[in-house]
Amino acid sequence: MSTATILPFQRHTALAMSVLVLNRSFVAVHVTNVRRALALLFRDVAEVVHIDQGHFSAHSIESWRELSALEALDRSPDQDWIRGVGYDLQAPRVIRLPRCNQLPRENMRFNRKNVFARDANRCQYCDRNQPTSELSLDHVIPKSKGGPTTWDNIVCACVACNVRKGGRTPREAGMNLIRKPRKPRYSPLLTMKLHNPKYVSWRSFVDKAYWLADLQQ
Repeated sequence: MSTATILPFQRHTALAMSVLVLNRSFVAVHVTNVRRALALLFRDVAEVVHIDQGHFSAHSIESWRELSALEALDRSPDQDWIRGVGYDLQAPRVIRLPRCNQLPRENMRFNRKNVFARDANRCQYCDRNQPTSELSLDHVIPKSKGGPTTWDNIVCACVACNVRKGGRTPREAGMNLIRKPRKPRYSPLLTMKLHNPKYVSWRSFVDKAYWLADLQQ
């Protein structure tokens, strides 16, 4: 079945959803999005790994379309769907690259995205959940006082709290931390995904040994 037979897809938020990528040995190596996963499926370099009641099955793009037709009869709110030409395709959650020998990366990047994920997008002073556009990073011990830029001294803070605290320590500003910052043991972004019902199938493949896999999306 050619790509031209299936496409074009309509713009859909499902294309931006996450997909776990496995190597040939079924080890999780990274995370991509549905748009990229479908490109790999159409190129016949990947297969969908589907889990149903504890049973695994592998699907090409053709057989995945057939299974989607059956799944569409009784849709779950945890599924995402993409409108094709005359049919709906279920967004895959896990794909496997049969010719890939890549191993997961063992480093956890210290960056804004991972700090926000570690703190669950909550200001560590007022405990309010905010969109990332309203959040900033704060040095608990200010840089002007010798505070390092490390996991143990950086927290997620809303703009208002960051301005209020200024170049002072929390004690000097009369503010309390919700929790003490520390380097997470596992990838914060992946941990968040595993608590989302949409990605429950990932738990079958993501062992603690692989929770440091670098998210690429």
